[in-house]
Parts: sequence; C-alpha cells; structure tokens
Amino acid sequence: MREQQAVCRRLSSLEGSGGEVWKMVLEIYLDLVSQPCRSVYIFAKKNGVPFEYKSVSLLAGEQYGEEFGKINVLRKAPAIRDGDFCLAESVAIMTYLAEKYKTPDHWFPADLQKRARVNEYLSWQHSALRPHGSKIFWLKLMIPKVMGTEVPQEKMDAALEDLDGSLKLFEEKFLQDRPFIVGDQISLADLVAIVEIMQPVGAGLDVFETRPKLSAWRDRVRDAIGAELFDEAHQGILSSQESAKSMDSSKLQHFKPRILKMFL
Repeated sequence: MREQQAVCRRLSSLEGSGGEVWKMVLEIYLDLVSQPCRSVYIFAKKNGVPFEYKSVSLLAGEQYGEEFGKINVLRKAPAIRDGDFCLAESVAIMTYLAEKYKTPDHWFPADLQKRARVNEYLSWQHSALRPHGSKIFWLKLMIPKVMGTEVPQEKMDAALEDLDGSLKLFEEKFLQDRPFIVGDQISLADLVAIVEIMQPVGAGLDVFETRPKLSAWRDRVRDAIGAELFDEAHQGILSSQESAKSMDSSKLQHFKPRILKMFL
C-alpha cells in the first residue's frame, strides 16, 4: 500500500529538456472483456475525455504484476492514474471524470432526486445483475469450453433463474415505462446496466430475444452512445465464443481453483 501511495504521489508534471513543463496525461487501465472496464471506456470516449489507454489482460493475470500493483493494490481493472492521483472502481472513476470534465448533466444529474435514482441503481446492481450476468458467462462458456470442467445442470438452471429474476426487477422497478432509467436521457445507470446485460450475450445467451421492452431499451442506449462506439467496446465480448476455441487454457490454470470455488 505504501508503495502504491508513493507512486501516486509522483509529480503530475515533467520538465522537458528546454525547461518547458509537460502535463502527465490521464492513464486508464482497461480490459474490455470486463464489464466495468467497458463502461469506463465508453464514458470517457463518448465525453471526449483525453486519456492514454493502458491494456491489462485480466485472463493473463497481468493485474497481479508488480507494475500494476503500484497503480491499484486491489488488483482489479479498471483503474486510473491522473497525475499524482490513483483511483480504482468503475463507478468512482466515472463520477470522478464526470465532475472533473464537466460532462453533460444527464450522465450524473445535479438534480437531487435524479442523482439519487442513478445512485440507487448503481448500488443495487452490485449484488444483482453484475454477479448474475458474470456467472452465466463463466458457467456457459469459460468453465466448460476453456477450463474443460463440466458444469452441473442444476448449477446452470439456478444461475439462469437468478439472472431472469434480476432482469425482471430491472424492467419492472428501474426501467418501468421510461425511455431510460432516470427519464428521457441516458445516465451512468443505463451505461452500467447495458455492459452487464451484454455479458451473458457474449456467452451465447440472447437475453433480449424474449424481452421486447429490454430490447428496445438496448437499442436506445446504443443510439445514445453511438453505434460505432458501442459496437467497438463490445467487439471483444461478442466474439468470446470464437476466441474461446483458440484460447490457451494453460494460461488460466492459476485462476481455476478460485473460479470453480466461486461459481461451482
């Protein structure tokens, strides 16, 4: 921890050979297979935040390397280094960027009750859509196809039931009959929601197929973000089934006991 704090206290500007001062660019550490990383990436790109993309392969375990540990002792992506300031956790990062770069109000509204609605969703999703969508991705794709471990049908059935329950709550409680979670414009809540809901799609489960309200919301979110940026950010996760065929499973062996304990 002390080492990370020391690194993050480095001067936020460097003096060039001619005496000029160069500002250090914002660094964002990302792996777009990760849902939180996609939300931060989309938010930064959509709002014109200048940053340097720092790739961190989570499946290869690069978050456990010495250098990344100096950025984020939690060993998770996304993370940022903004001069002498380091920050982890996607929601904290996006609200920091929203405040610093004065992004349009609809992302994180100044209105007390609208912001409360955004925060309400962001607080709920950590124990609902996030774990349930991730679990399907691992049970349906990564564990059987890459790790070569059979998933008991009762485990898959229970995971599907949990995801279905979260999606129903999302539609009935958070979306209701509104275009977006907070009203007529996209917010951080919608952005965080869409990246999580796209995760099981990457494993071959089309959660939108039998949910017309959810599908229409997805289309509105994609349009609000911009189709090109949306598709770019999700290219990796949507090609996961194909990528899994050629993935070197030996590189995941250090994760296997932890993953099997977590999901099975």
